[in-house]
Amino acid sequence: MKFSTMLGAAIGSAIDGRDGDDSTVDGAIAGAGAATVVRAVVPLAITFATGWLVLRGVGKLKDRMFATKASAE
Repeated sequence: MKFSTMLGAAIGSAIDGRDGDDSTVDGAIAGAGAATVVRAVVPLAITFATGWLVLRGVGKLKDRMFATKASAE
């Protein structure tokens, strides 16, 4: 088990245990699941953002290189 999953389980358990109604196991399970999802989604989001920024930069560079004098003014 990875550290982020254990940390998510501990945080989920602590949040669930605040009310004191029941066991904190369901909070730990939800926290571990959330940590696993975040660990999978964050790299995808960073990759998507990087690709989008590169494509945007390439488009601006192309427009700057091939712009005619009339469209540049």
